[in-house]
Amino acid sequence: MNELLQTLRENLSFVLVCVVAAAAIIGLALLAERTILKGRLIRMSPTRRTATCAMLAAAAGLLMFFEFPIPIVAPAFYEADFSEVPVLIGAFSMGPVAGAVIELVKVFVKLVLKGTTTAFVGDFANFFIGCTMIVPASIIYHLKKTRTNAVVSLLSGTAFMAVFGSVFNAVYLIPKFAQLFGAPLEAIIAMGAEINPHITSAWSLALWAVVPFNVIKGVGVSVITMLLYKPLSGIIKGKK
Repeated sequence: MNELLQTLRENLSFVLVCVVAAAAIIGLALLAERTILKGRLIRMSPTRRTATCAMLAAAAGLLMFFEFPIPIVAPAFYEADFSEVPVLIGAFSMGPVAGAVIELVKVFVKLVLKGTTTAFVGDFANFFIGCTMIVPASIIYHLKKTRTNAVVSLLSGTAFMAVFGSVFNAVYLIPKFAQLFGAPLEAIIAMGAEINPHITSAWSLALWAVVPFNVIKGVGVSVITMLLYKPLSGIIKGKK
């Protein structure tokens, strides 16, 4: 009984952290829109905006089914996908709040259709770390909507994701995954050490595995976004 109550407390604590983090990210994005980006975003009817966010979130959620490892840099439980592409297209078209909302709904779509295999830790990580790329990239892009600045924004977003994603993994996600999934932290670190002998702790796992993983993923997502955004942005904004 005591073990059940302890497990329940741990899971409720994790859910609370997820809710607070989601609210904080969306709140920061909203603050940016009302201050830094005030007057810079294209107006769109609430109906069109909602429908567009829903379609992009659905597309992103489906893309989460096509996950793949990057075994040269990270253990197999780190899997990449291109679900951030529709999210970035939405954020570039409608702003950082839309991007954060699409990212959140995307995760719900995936959970409804596929469930979780990581005790929800991987799903929360996908949302939080995805937002560390999407929100900064969207803010920078909307300050000056040029092709050059789009490249700058995507590279900056990738850098944010690499830095903050790795720190968050080391401080919270890796230990929490070990706790909720019932896998010893030492076993997780050992999986990383099989790829890179420099990995001896959660922090070194984040440095030598998570950072390069996020950089490779960010670059791949950025390239595809650059190729697709221009043709799709006119449709999203109702100009085609």
